[in-house]
Amino acid sequence: MPLDAFASTWDTQYASISRLWRGRWDQWTTCFAYSPEIRKVIYTTNAIESLNHSLRKILNSRGAFPTDEAVTKLIFLAMRNIAKKWTRPIRDWKAALHQFALVFPEITAET
Repeated sequence: MPLDAFASTWDTQYASISRLWRGRWDQWTTCFAYSPEIRKVIYTTNAIESLNHSLRKILNSRGAFPTDEAVTKLIFLAMRNIAKKWTRPIRDWKAALHQFALVFPEITAET
């Protein structure tokens, strides 16, 4: 099994990785049921990391908030400003969208 080969090579340095993978193997392998186009969209996290960084930067600079509504408004405004900066499309999005339409016809028919 490839996971055993990985574990024998890397467990001395990173023992927690193979242990985590084995503990949640059914969740990891679910991803492999999808086509390569969909998997690429799932595991490409640069946009998510960029969004999280921008939101953390805004929230941490404010300190405390008087209400939950104040936080919600700030996040809404921040998301609106962040979205204006996103000008590059997701790479190979058309191929992934086609695959999403094949796998989830009931969802993509509504959009």
